[in-house]
Amino acid sequence: MIELLIAFGAGLISFLSPCVLPLIPGYVSFITGNSLNEFLESKKINLRPLILFTLGFSFVFIIFGATASYLGQVLLQNSETLRIIAGLIIIIFSLQLIGILNINFLNFEKKIYTKKNNNILFSFIIGMAFGFGWTPCIGPILGSILALASTEETI
Repeated sequence: MIELLIAFGAGLISFLSPCVLPLIPGYVSFITGNSLNEFLESKKINLRPLILFTLGFSFVFIIFGATASYLGQVLLQNSETLRIIAGLIIIIFSLQLIGILNINFLNFEKKIYTKKNNNILFSFIIGMAFGFGWTPCIGPILGSILALASTEETI
């Protein structure tokens, strides 16, 4: 039970962090198709897309947690080899970052522009994108929770 309280507290801290909380109004406006002024004037919010958005990013984090226990066992069995491979990857990325190497596929970003979509899965998919997109931002806390999950024997 203490693990659940720790995970809940960590999730709350992540949500309130400066790189997540300011983005929420923009996502809410994007998903619902209403501006902040429209919300304030109508005082009505369609909760269905917001719930689907929340389920979308929750799905991503639940999958991360569920795979952490399984992957934790696999990674422990192969930790020496994986440590060497991870070290080599970090060295290559570092050389790329300081400009000694130039690996082309690491030098671009991809953006997808969409129009408002009323499809019921749209909000869920945007929530999943949010979960994947902001994983680096909440990485230290998420990593701690996934490390906690990886020590568990069951999902």
